[in-house]
Amino acid sequence: MNVYDFDETIYDGDSTVDFYKYCLRRRPYIIFRFPFWTALRFVLDSRKKLQFKERFYRFLRAFDDIDSEVLRFWDGHEKNIKRWYLENHRPDDVVISASPEFLLRPVCKRLKIPVLMASVVDKKTGLYSGENCWGKEKVRRFYERFENGKIDSFYSDSYSDAPLAEIAEKAFIVSGEKITPWDKTES
Repeated sequence: MNVYDFDETIYDGDSTVDFYKYCLRRRPYIIFRFPFWTALRFVLDSRKKLQFKERFYRFLRAFDDIDSEVLRFWDGHEKNIKRWYLENHRPDDVVISASPEFLLRPVCKRLKIPVLMASVVDKKTGLYSGENCWGKEKVRRFYERFENGKIDSFYSDSYSDAPLAEIAEKAFIVSGEKITPWDKTES
């Protein structure tokens, strides 16, 4: 099986940021819910990433039917799936992402990606159930789902995914449409 990160890997951009911008156009007042102070503290490294994200996702509360918003978002943004991925898609592909599961599930279904592991975020409150699906947490979730699983090839845009790259037979770094072998000295 091949395993992929999502944002900036098979999707051209950051789906969460793009979804927030989409929501901002639909409900401009949510800008007042942006946690500027928490973001500043996160940048200054005095707050955990998870705390910032939970506060950020409070904007979801402005929508009665977030599922419909997500579907409309993907109607306009599915075009951001990178060509190289569409040309190499396999029926046993796995996506492991830090983005919210509720946001990625519809596009993965459209792309016929059978397995999605992502951050479990309550779409009504913005609160996480469990850990942010990032770094070593991605490996933990992979083995939780595939006890003796073997990754043929792993693709990511970021060396922060080194834990997954280390367990893959082959790993690649993705920059736009360019794919190069993973440089283990960068990990």
